[in-house]
Amino acid sequence: MRSSPVVSVFGGAHLREGTTAYMEAMDLGTQLAKAGFTVATGGYSGVMEAVSRGAGEARGHVIGVTCDRIEQYAQSASPNSWVAEEIRYATLRERLYHLVANCSAAIALAGGIGTLSEIALSWSLLQTGEISPKSLVLVGHAWHSTVNTFLKQSEGYVQADHHRLLTLVDDGTSAVRHLQHVFNN
Repeated sequence: MRSSPVVSVFGGAHLREGTTAYMEAMDLGTQLAKAGFTVATGGYSGVMEAVSRGAGEARGHVIGVTCDRIEQYAQSASPNSWVAEEIRYATLRERLYHLVANCSAAIALAGGIGTLSEIALSWSLLQTGEISPKSLVLVGHAWHSTVNTFLKQSEGYVQADHHRLLTLVDDGTSAVRHLQHVFNN
């Protein structure tokens, strides 16, 4: 039985090996594994692969949460080779809910619509108390800009305590430090 906290990592599928962002995602996976966290991703390519690879090469446990619908949509999609434990669902909705609800914390790196939906669902379920309280850490300038623009444009709609459900950091090292502080206190 796994006893280490599970950290779901969200991020885009279109990131390619050899890029700076891929290396940064891989480094995040390495740092999470070395800090004793189990890593859960969507299990496919891009950020998911890079984080899984970093964690796997650091001898961490990697969970890939996959689904039939994604493999029907993107017929070349298959779980990446660093997934040690696959949890499969039929629908994207089930997969998304698993990644959001069955973790001790979540980190979002750069991504597209899927990553945005993971953040929005996590934030909403945390706000309403439907899932247990946990850290939701958004990494990088793009998320800082997106969240700040959203909060500015929705002034009065998002309460300050709901804004505080998000932690915005500049890089993966800061995200891991934040989680280490949360889990060690």
